[in-house]
Amino acid sequence: MIDQQFYVVVFESTHYAIAAEKLFKDKNYKFDVIPTPREITHSCGLSIRFTVDALVEMKREMEDAHIAIKGIYEIQKIDNEKIIKQIS
Repeated sequence: MIDQQFYVVVFESTHYAIAAEKLFKDKNYKFDVIPTPREITHSCGLSIRFTVDALVEMKREMEDAHIAIKGIYEIQKIDNEKIIKQIS
C-alpha cells in the first residue's frame, strides 16, 4: 500500500529552481521548495515537490518558460521505504 506519492523536479541550477518557483507562484500552483533528495542527485540543492495531479500542467509550464531541468522523479513512500523512479 502506498503511504505517500509525489513528484520532484530537479533543476540544472539554482537559477532555474528560483525561476520555476516564481512561475508556479504566479500561476497559483500548490508546491513546496525542498532540498534535493540525496538519493536523486548532488547538483542543484533546490527542488520542487508537487502532487500527482499537477504533473502535466507544471511540466508544460516549465517547457514553455524554457526552464532547464535535470529530471522529474516520482517518489513513493511505502512502509518507510522510498521508491524513486525518473519519469522525465
